[in-house]
Amino acid sequence: MEEDGGRGAAASPGSSARFVRCLYAVGFLDLFGVSMVVPLMNLHIKSLGASPTVAGIIGSLYGIMQLFSSTFVGCWSDIVGRRYSLLTCILLSALGYFILGMSTTVYLFAISRVPVGIFKHTLSISKALLSDLVSERDRPLVMGRFNAASSVGFILGPVVGGYLTELKDGFYQTSFICASIFLLNAGLVWMLPWSEENTGNGKHKQGKKRTDSITAKPNYDLQLKSVTNGTVAIDSPFQSPWVQIVTVLKRIKEIACSDLWDIFLVRLLMSVTILLYHSNFSLALEERFGVKPLFSGYLMSYSSSLGVLAGCLLGPITRLYQHNTYRLLLHSSTFTCTLILLYASALSIWMVILSSTFLAFSTTIGRTCIIDLELTIGGNEASGTLLGVGQSVTSVGRIIAPLLSGIAQEFSPCGPPSLAVGLALVAILIMNVNKQKYCSSGNVKLKNQ
Repeated sequence: MEEDGGRGAAASPGSSARFVRCLYAVGFLDLFGVSMVVPLMNLHIKSLGASPTVAGIIGSLYGIMQLFSSTFVGCWSDIVGRRYSLLTCILLSALGYFILGMSTTVYLFAISRVPVGIFKHTLSISKALLSDLVSERDRPLVMGRFNAASSVGFILGPVVGGYLTELKDGFYQTSFICASIFLLNAGLVWMLPWSEENTGNGKHKQGKKRTDSITAKPNYDLQLKSVTNGTVAIDSPFQSPWVQIVTVLKRIKEIACSDLWDIFLVRLLMSVTILLYHSNFSLALEERFGVKPLFSGYLMSYSSSLGVLAGCLLGPITRLYQHNTYRLLLHSSTFTCTLILLYASALSIWMVILSSTFLAFSTTIGRTCIIDLELTIGGNEASGTLLGVGQSVTSVGRIIAPLLSGIAQEFSPCGPPSLAVGLALVAILIMNVNKQKYCSSGNVKLKNQ
């Protein structure tokens, strides 16, 4: 079987659908476990006696590790296979949260963030595996549902974590439960029907029907990708580390030399746009309308719930657009820009609620579409690498956005959303200038492929 079952996994529609449903559960459990712990971490490190500066440095180091590791881990998953890389990332992340559960000193707390910072890329690899499993036509629908399942976990996790932290040694118990959830996730990945998927390849070769509820990729296409990628067989994931490192660096060079800069620039601009919108949301509502932080919290939870609904509705929306991802991304980005402008100029809290309602839909659709466009134009042959680079680009946005937000707030509480509107307009302009490339998707491939 080529690679890890992920590459050869989608030939049989029935087995492909089983895989996809299991990966929805993986995404849910991942963010459910993480969101139980993350909101409590600042309180815990403060209780250990760390100064705000030390806490900030540890948080920044985690972000920097994510920035550099996402590209390498994504590319590594293309080389050694999805199964092996996914299991490795989940188990080492579980180790990090286990150490966090024993962190009685700031030093142990900092150490616990290292394996998580480097290997917490479960969602990226899962998305790459989903991309391997389904056809390009069904990819936005499946990605939207995966994001929706993950978001449900992110909504429920803080509620459970907040309850557990009220107990004696609540933070430590919550961390151990989080580590246990990651171990459960690893078991789920291990028990996925990889061998069934391999059997499905042979059945599909003989001409079985292509589609059920999810369209499977043709077996010939998967075999061709394995050859094109130079991927390794599943029985050799422990090949020489030097060979793996050289191959990873070669893949990253191919991405750097490809004509994908505009796609990643659009992703960066729209990421910073959304981050600026959220950066001072509670503070701005308090200063502009006198509402309490509790109301802001309810409004953000309301928006998150609508985001889940938007992920589930991506199927009908993409069919409405006749699966034209570029046009859907352009319209959603334009709508996002208009709604943030409405929020920045809102004269009443009802206008804020209205803009937040529709922003939940436009931002969810936009995030899914930009990923789909990366894979469509960049070529699905290196989906792990492309998704890893995309995550690195988003991490750069997370570093830039707080700085830009702070500067913009010096002028007005509406400064960050106003700046966000300008950045969104630049992204829309770039998409219009490169319209021909997007419309003829697939003509921009990585070099040497």
